[in-house]
Amino acid sequence: MELYQRRMLRTLLPLFPNVSARKLLLLVLFIFVFWMVFMASKDHTEFLFHFNNPITLRRWHIFKGFLHPEGLQNASTSSAEAEPMVMEILEKLNRQIPPRPFTNFSTTTSAKESTVTIFNPRDTYCVGDQLDVLLVAKDYSGRRKEYGGDFLRARIFSPALKAGASGKVTDFNNGTYLVSFTLFWEGPVSLSILLMHPSEGVSALWRARNQGYDRIIFTGQFLNGTTPVFTKCGLTLNTNAEQCQYLDARDHEAFYCLKPPHVPCEALTHMTTNNNNISYLSLQEQFLFRRVNMAVEMVKSLTITVLPSNRNETKKEKCQVGMKPPFPSGYTFQGRWISTFCEQKAFRNINDINNCLSRKLIYLMGDSTLRQWVYYLSKVVKSLAFFDNHGTGQFKTHVLLDVKRHIFVQWKKHGNPFVTKKLFSVKDDNYIPREIDQVAGDSHTAIVITIGQHFRPFPINIFIRRAINIRKAIERLFLRSPETKVIIKSENIREVNENAEIFSDFHGNIQNLILRNIFRDHNVGIIDAWDMTIAYRCEDVHPPTSVVESQIAMFLNYIC
Repeated sequence: MELYQRRMLRTLLPLFPNVSARKLLLLVLFIFVFWMVFMASKDHTEFLFHFNNPITLRRWHIFKGFLHPEGLQNASTSSAEAEPMVMEILEKLNRQIPPRPFTNFSTTTSAKESTVTIFNPRDTYCVGDQLDVLLVAKDYSGRRKEYGGDFLRARIFSPALKAGASGKVTDFNNGTYLVSFTLFWEGPVSLSILLMHPSEGVSALWRARNQGYDRIIFTGQFLNGTTPVFTKCGLTLNTNAEQCQYLDARDHEAFYCLKPPHVPCEALTHMTTNNNNISYLSLQEQFLFRRVNMAVEMVKSLTITVLPSNRNETKKEKCQVGMKPPFPSGYTFQGRWISTFCEQKAFRNINDINNCLSRKLIYLMGDSTLRQWVYYLSKVVKSLAFFDNHGTGQFKTHVLLDVKRHIFVQWKKHGNPFVTKKLFSVKDDNYIPREIDQVAGDSHTAIVITIGQHFRPFPINIFIRRAINIRKAIERLFLRSPETKVIIKSENIREVNENAEIFSDFHGNIQNLILRNIFRDHNVGIIDAWDMTIAYRCEDVHPPTSVVESQIAMFLNYIC
């Protein structure tokens, strides 16, 4: 080092004849050499990484694989491809959900004052007919609304038949709506149209959602030797303190934790979350989301009698991936889900289920609504046994094995954001696109993906970017193994919660529309859990066994 310095001085000094300039040069060289020695003494690999990259990236061990040149060289390219898509979807949504400020609660949509009438009523209705209902929205003073945007949920049902189906809502953006129902079964049929949120509430929720990241508090647990150390984490941290940055350069995903003193970033082991006592809604807006003002019935009393059909039933094609389900995609009858767009096999016989699952590798990637599938399969298919992979808690990776039939079923939770008050391990965490990249794929491999519930408390761009990254990973999978079956399960509806700012089904509905748009031209199967849970009227994020059974039956129809 000293020889290198002397040679450098002999070369540079003649270029600076002025004494003051020479002193300044020597000072700069001294600082540069000192910095080189300091950085090299810390960690030579980290030093090289800093030297080649202007941004400090502290990655935890699950992201070590992302340090390869491909991730760094293509980061800007991948982000450049994804960001315009994110912005395009955002701009479209902003146009569809314009601001609706209001000065008084009485000017918002009233379920009681609004009118619901059958459009072009008939003397008789038969199975297969369409029933149209005209809804005119009015405020609490009985004045007709001049704009649309109300969040409505429509359903027909026959409790005695355990039958139900969703209705399709057409918004004319002038205060009137056409709600269309297909009459799938005979007998007495009742109508329900719920005003989930008025348009003013929808506008408030949309603005509030995209305003901040701090509705959820993430707490990370690090290990300092054997002693747990807790610190604040999140999708973004507004602080100048030293941070651990867990970045996926290729997919433009990021998560951060405040770095505990004297503890390396790689020592992060667990995470937990809590709701933050913060709101971006005004006091006037918050009044719209009291339980009494949400999911209010708009239909006073409306029942029709449906007669048998004289039409010949059209033969449907067998269910297969690549089909585009309509809305509604099916209905419930006698507690079973019946698809409207493809021919189903019942899969009620255990031998049929075993034959379908034989030699299958099944990867379930997502939230706890997919973990329910693992529990259901373990109870119904007795030969499937849990494999102990040494995890702990509800959110560990679950694996079912049937060695004799060569069946492998795995559920793994998606990467952050993952919202739960229970402490969960992040030692083997990964984003779904990276998990898909690790699947070899073949004609006996199936992947089921669901995301949404844990994204509701955060700005919508987080969800859009993740969905686009998942699509890109599926495209890569199809390049190497086009015969692999990929199924997207949409979100379930959930209980009507007082904390609508975070958990409202309005957020889930928007995410459902985004997923349909992003995967509309791809060879994937769709399990429309949104449609199913409305038809079943299952207002629980974790639906009962009958709903889970219907979801799995659709899955089996797609892969067998």
